[in-house]
Amino acid sequence: MAFNLKYATPLSWTEAVLEDFDSFLLDHASCEKKASGMAVNLLSHYPDRTELVKAMTELAIEELNHFREVTKLIHKRNLVLGTDSKDPYINQFRKSIRKGRDEYMLDQLLIASIVEARGAERFGLIGDALDNGPLKEFYIAIHKSERRHQDLFINLAKQYLPVADVEQRLEELLNIEASVVAELPARAALH
Repeated sequence: MAFNLKYATPLSWTEAVLEDFDSFLLDHASCEKKASGMAVNLLSHYPDRTELVKAMTELAIEELNHFREVTKLIHKRNLVLGTDSKDPYINQFRKSIRKGRDEYMLDQLLIASIVEARGAERFGLIGDALDNGPLKEFYIAIHKSERRHQDLFINLAKQYLPVADVEQRLEELLNIEASVVAELPARAALH
């Protein structure tokens, strides 16, 4: 089930990234590492959901591979990874997660899908803005990967929970996400 984000990233975000691409790369690495950890956390919460465990295991590995590729770019620029910082977008958006086994799982999956959609949108913007070459190709590939992840989380939600519940909650969370992202300043970070 494809869906569209309700707030388009403004040009000011792309400009901020291009003005400080080193900071963006460092943040990108942190996001990939956190995404891998999120997948492991999700499979740990639901070890009885076999398809979810399989999918999150593969996703954790893929995200860690992305982390490795970004760190290669970082090291080529003679940069050093820093400590992870709190992501204001993720922290604010995650306040929407409800309690209860099924509600928590649904919200986690849908928020992950929306975050992947936002990442896909923004990696696509970066890919479009960069000059031809390996860096542009990398971000185009990452854009496509994020799109697949967006669908993965939605499909898992529909596998385990009623489709009507998934669609209703997705609409609610898309509106929340639009409000969150619209209030954040443009900065050289993924979110």
